[in-house]
Amino acid sequence: MDGVLVHENKALPGAADLIDRWRANDTRFLVLTNNSIYTPRDLSARLSRSGIEVPEDQIWTSALATAAFLADQAPKGSAFIIGEAGLTTAMHEAGFVMTDANPDFVVLGETRTYSFEAITKAIRLINDGARFIATNPDVTGPSAEGVLPATGAVAALITAATKREPYYVGKPNPMMFRSAMNKLGAHSERTGMIGDRMDTDVVAGIEAGLHTILVLSGIASRDDIDHYPFRPAEIFDSVKDLFESDGSKSSSSNNGSSGKNAKKADKKES
Repeated sequence: MDGVLVHENKALPGAADLIDRWRANDTRFLVLTNNSIYTPRDLSARLSRSGIEVPEDQIWTSALATAAFLADQAPKGSAFIIGEAGLTTAMHEAGFVMTDANPDFVVLGETRTYSFEAITKAIRLINDGARFIATNPDVTGPSAEGVLPATGAVAALITAATKREPYYVGKPNPMMFRSAMNKLGAHSERTGMIGDRMDTDVVAGIEAGLHTILVLSGIASRDDIDHYPFRPAEIFDSVKDLFESDGSKSSSSNNGSSGKNAKKADKKES
């Protein structure tokens, strides 16, 4: 979502047109985000304000992926949750009971108001046997004033106090993409992933068996790519280049060819 479709609540070049094309030709797609703060309804409204129309049922968050995973692990289980509405709503809808009395899981998500009291409670519950789950490993998040500590940083604090590592459900865990494909009813051989980060999007897409596309409109720059031992299948400046019919404005792909450019718009799952 961020860095691919929008940046600082403004639509990136080609984002609205790409979504409109997919909707017009019945291409199945989901918009993914590792942010667990917001509900799909919140995110749909945010995209709409940017001029991008995505129904809430076509948005898949790390909170939803976490809730789906835990519902499979322990149907109608219980959890102590540190997070905001995006996570608590997803867990409620998955049938979980929220409790601080001997829960099955401690679930850590993103929040702008991490509570020392809640973190202390989480540490004690994990020491007492609750399983430790976190929505995503991102250690910082953006704000107008600069970076903020995020889920991964708080998880490291809890790990230091408990000696227990969390299981991260969100990217770069390929489970995030597999759960999205389950929602779409899609197969990896006919699904593409478009992301702006090598360390989360591209590596998870590769491990999930997807056709991986890196866009340079967000976190990653062209210089960053050589720092990793893996490569995306294709590289573009922005999603606008996905449907440039002549391919003249697209960046070269991993193998130096831009001949696949037109095919992206014809993929049946994204």
